[in-house]
Amino acid sequence: MVNLIIIGILLFLAGMAVLYIRKEKRKGAGCIGCPLGGCCAGKGCGGKKENEKG
Repeated sequence: MVNLIIIGILLFLAGMAVLYIRKEKRKGAGCIGCPLGGCCAGKGCGGKKENEKG
C-alpha cells in the first residue's frame, strides 16, 4: 500500500513538471530553467552568454 502511495506521488510530480514545461513552451520560452530567466545566447539577448550575470 505504501508503494502505491509513493508511486502516485511521483506520478503526480512528474505530471506537474510536464504540464509546466508544456505551458512555458507555448509561451515561447527557449530554455526552461535557464539562470538568465529564459534569455540565452540562442534567443539573441544582447550577446549575453549563459554563464554571464547581468
